[in-house]
Amino acid sequence: MQSTLQLTHPTKENLHVAIIMDGNGRWANKRGLPRQAGHQAGVAALRDVVEASPKLGINMLTVYAFSADNWKRPADEISAIFILLKRYLEREMANLVKANIKLTTIGRRDRIPGEIASALQHAEKITANCTKLHLRVALDYSSRDSILAAAAACHKVMPKRAIFAHKLAGRETPRDVDLLIRTSGEKRLSDFLLWEAAYAELYFTDQLWPDFGEADLSAAVEEYHRRDRRYGAVQDAASTAA
Repeated sequence: MQSTLQLTHPTKENLHVAIIMDGNGRWANKRGLPRQAGHQAGVAALRDVVEASPKLGINMLTVYAFSADNWKRPADEISAIFILLKRYLEREMANLVKANIKLTTIGRRDRIPGEIASALQHAEKITANCTKLHLRVALDYSSRDSILAAAAACHKVMPKRAIFAHKLAGRETPRDVDLLIRTSGEKRLSDFLLWEAAYAELYFTDQLWPDFGEADLSAAVEEYHRRDRRYGAVQDAASTAA
């Protein structure tokens, strides 16, 4: 039976890359620094990756900043993460607008500190018309929770996959993930974009996130382009559809 899953067939200019930014704590521990220093270094790495993305044909970048399970971490570490996010928003908004980068968030908003939620809403508003890169930040995010919420919105009706994908995307146009990168040597998805990454190419690197830069992102994209993406079809049919 032919699948009804709506798949994108990207070119070299419209990739959706997702990144699990892992290894901040280990980066700090290796240097005898507090974990907060690792998160701060991770923000600098994100800045470099965002700047490099359009040059590599990436027009959507989704990064896993804080999962729903990260609330289990020590309170001081959680507080430090949100302080860093607030500083990022304060310092980078003008640069994002100048660079034509749209910023949105996915995940829950009700548990995010009020001033952070307000800053995120403001950032989304002022970058709404930017078109060079769409930067999506996953905050208090759980893919399984998102799938459950989309299923509940369908009210016992078995929807087509494309319709369900729209429910899952909320206000956004649904996009499949083309390349999913995880740093730090771990090889799992950790409840990140499970639906959207159904046909994603997976790329795992031992590089800790604060050490991940433009050269590493370029290597991942080059590896992606070397792979044979068939979407379940035979090679000739897949090449014709792409």
